[in-house]
Amino acid sequence: QVQLVESGGSLVQTGASLRLSCAASGRTSSIYAMGWFRQAPGKEREFAAAISRSGISVYYADSVKGRFTISRDNAKNTVYLQISSLKPEDTAVYYCAAARNLLTTPQAMGTLLTDNYWGQGTQVTVSS
Repeated sequence: QVQLVESGGSLVQTGASLRLSCAASGRTSSIYAMGWFRQAPGKEREFAAAISRSGISVYYADSVKGRFTISRDNAKNTVYLQISSLKPEDTAVYYCAAARNLLTTPQAMGTLLTDNYWGQGTQVTVSS
């Protein structure tokens, strides 16, 4: 089993930046591609960004390209999401996910069809 704990969510003003963190524990040798998803009030969960196990390959949703940066530190079993120029429409609960399958690519995580471990989420609220 893998446990994921997100942190870094906050109430911020439009234009601010945030860095979200997701720390993994448990069977960390089973952690492969990882990603960030978000769910705004009353909306479906959507994909934001994903990164391969090595960190070499990354993939972003079109809606966040240029403002979101995903990275990971495998020595710390942690994945990060740097968000800049925050907008009110970025308000959501942000979830970290870790693919259960070694063959899952960051692009595949973007389909929301992959089998993942999930964290509990961290709230990001952007005031206008």
